[in-house]
Amino acid sequence: MKILFLAKQKPFSQEAAEIIKSNFFSSSKIIFGSVGEPFPAQLLTNHFDYVISYISPWIVPEQVLGNTKVAAINFHPGPPEYPGIGCTNFAIYNNEKEFGITVHHMTERVDSGNIITVKRFPIFDGDTVYSLTQRCYAYIYMAFVEIFSLILSNKPLPKSEEQWKRKPFTRKELNDLCRITSNMSEEEIKRRVRATTYPKMPGAFIEFAGIKFSVDASTVKESERTNAEDCNIRRGGGTQGS
Repeated sequence: MKILFLAKQKPFSQEAAEIIKSNFFSSSKIIFGSVGEPFPAQLLTNHFDYVISYISPWIVPEQVLGNTKVAAINFHPGPPEYPGIGCTNFAIYNNEKEFGITVHHMTERVDSGNIITVKRFPIFDGDTVYSLTQRCYAYIYMAFVEIFSLILSNKPLPKSEEQWKRKPFTRKELNDLCRITSNMSEEEIKRRVRATTYPKMPGAFIEFAGIKFSVDASTVKESERTNAEDCNIRRGGGTQGS
């Protein structure tokens, strides 16, 4: 069995790759890449039984999908309500109470193929984009082990009754979510900062005279803490000695 495994360096991606290598060492290709890298040209004419996109940095070309004999499977870090990019960002912004991951067949159009399975879980009140994303990685790995067990046993993949709920979110929509303007309310600004803050990634910004100025999320949090303390003092709940 020939398997192509495409991934980024994310939590559990090496562990998933190791499972494939330990079972199909001589017939599998394990390719790790980064966002912005071109799709490996040498793979365009190869034929595989399975192509597995495991949080991959690439949109798999139609030619590769056409050369796949059994199934091309994508592990998407979002439920059917959140296809495309920025899944956890938009979920945090929308104050969702539940999230999930989706395993689906790949087609030429991103996040639109028939759904194999969906794993859902609660969003905690204190969740951030980072913590929610990390939990997605854990659920994706569990789903991978489940799906790969079926592949090893030559059993058919599940067919979920769930359907995609909307068109995939785009890079433009995510960039627009990051934008802070002067006419926004304080509550809206805080929602956007919370929904776009992620370690080592650009987040919320203000644009002036064609120049973008990043919004410091820690400043917003400090403002929230100060406001809460002021409110507490006004209610007579100040600390001893104040």
